[in-house]
Amino acid sequence: MSAAFSTNGNKCVILVNGVPASGKSTVARHIAERFGFPYLTIDGIKEPFMELFAPVDRQLNRNIGRAAYQTIWSIVAHAPANCVYVIDAWFGFQPRSELQRYLQQAGIAHVVEIWNQISGDLAAERYASRLHQRADGHPGAEYVPELRQLAERATPMALGPVLTLDQSQPLCLPHIERWLQTHHLQPVHAHSERRSVAALGVRD
Repeated sequence: MSAAFSTNGNKCVILVNGVPASGKSTVARHIAERFGFPYLTIDGIKEPFMELFAPVDRQLNRNIGRAAYQTIWSIVAHAPANCVYVIDAWFGFQPRSELQRYLQQAGIAHVVEIWNQISGDLAAERYASRLHQRADGHPGAEYVPELRQLAERATPMALGPVLTLDQSQPLCLPHIERWLQTHHLQPVHAHSERRSVAALGVRD
């Protein structure tokens, strides 16, 4: 069941961030389906082009990824005020300053981030187990050692409030919902006084 949210007339984005195989797509889909927010994902834009331009090497994959990233922010920029977009991406593949520029150009008044924290070993294990499910053109088994190192040093973009999810633990959707409600994404019929949420994993 979707829930109507008020953003006080401002355009907002929920960045669901994390390295590949960190579980961000599961989180993003849950949020989009629960609240009825439009959902944009880099892979969802990339993969039709990867199929069209096959075979895709690593450099072409990166170029298509950059184009998909730009496409996402073009869509958001043309959306009316009061929209809330859920954006699923590994935002660290581009400089933080690039994200800041896109947010400004798109007229984003409020940004929150859900950071999917994952160990290098768990990210590598998940990625390797899903190789047969990934579209042609994505990096293969040779990427696993690089991903392991990336996961150990990756950090959130931190351009607004950040909720950190420990991906070694079960996903708690009600916790995510409560956190979003305390950060200006309030149900339209909610009491004006916000409830405070004290929960492990929340970091502002």
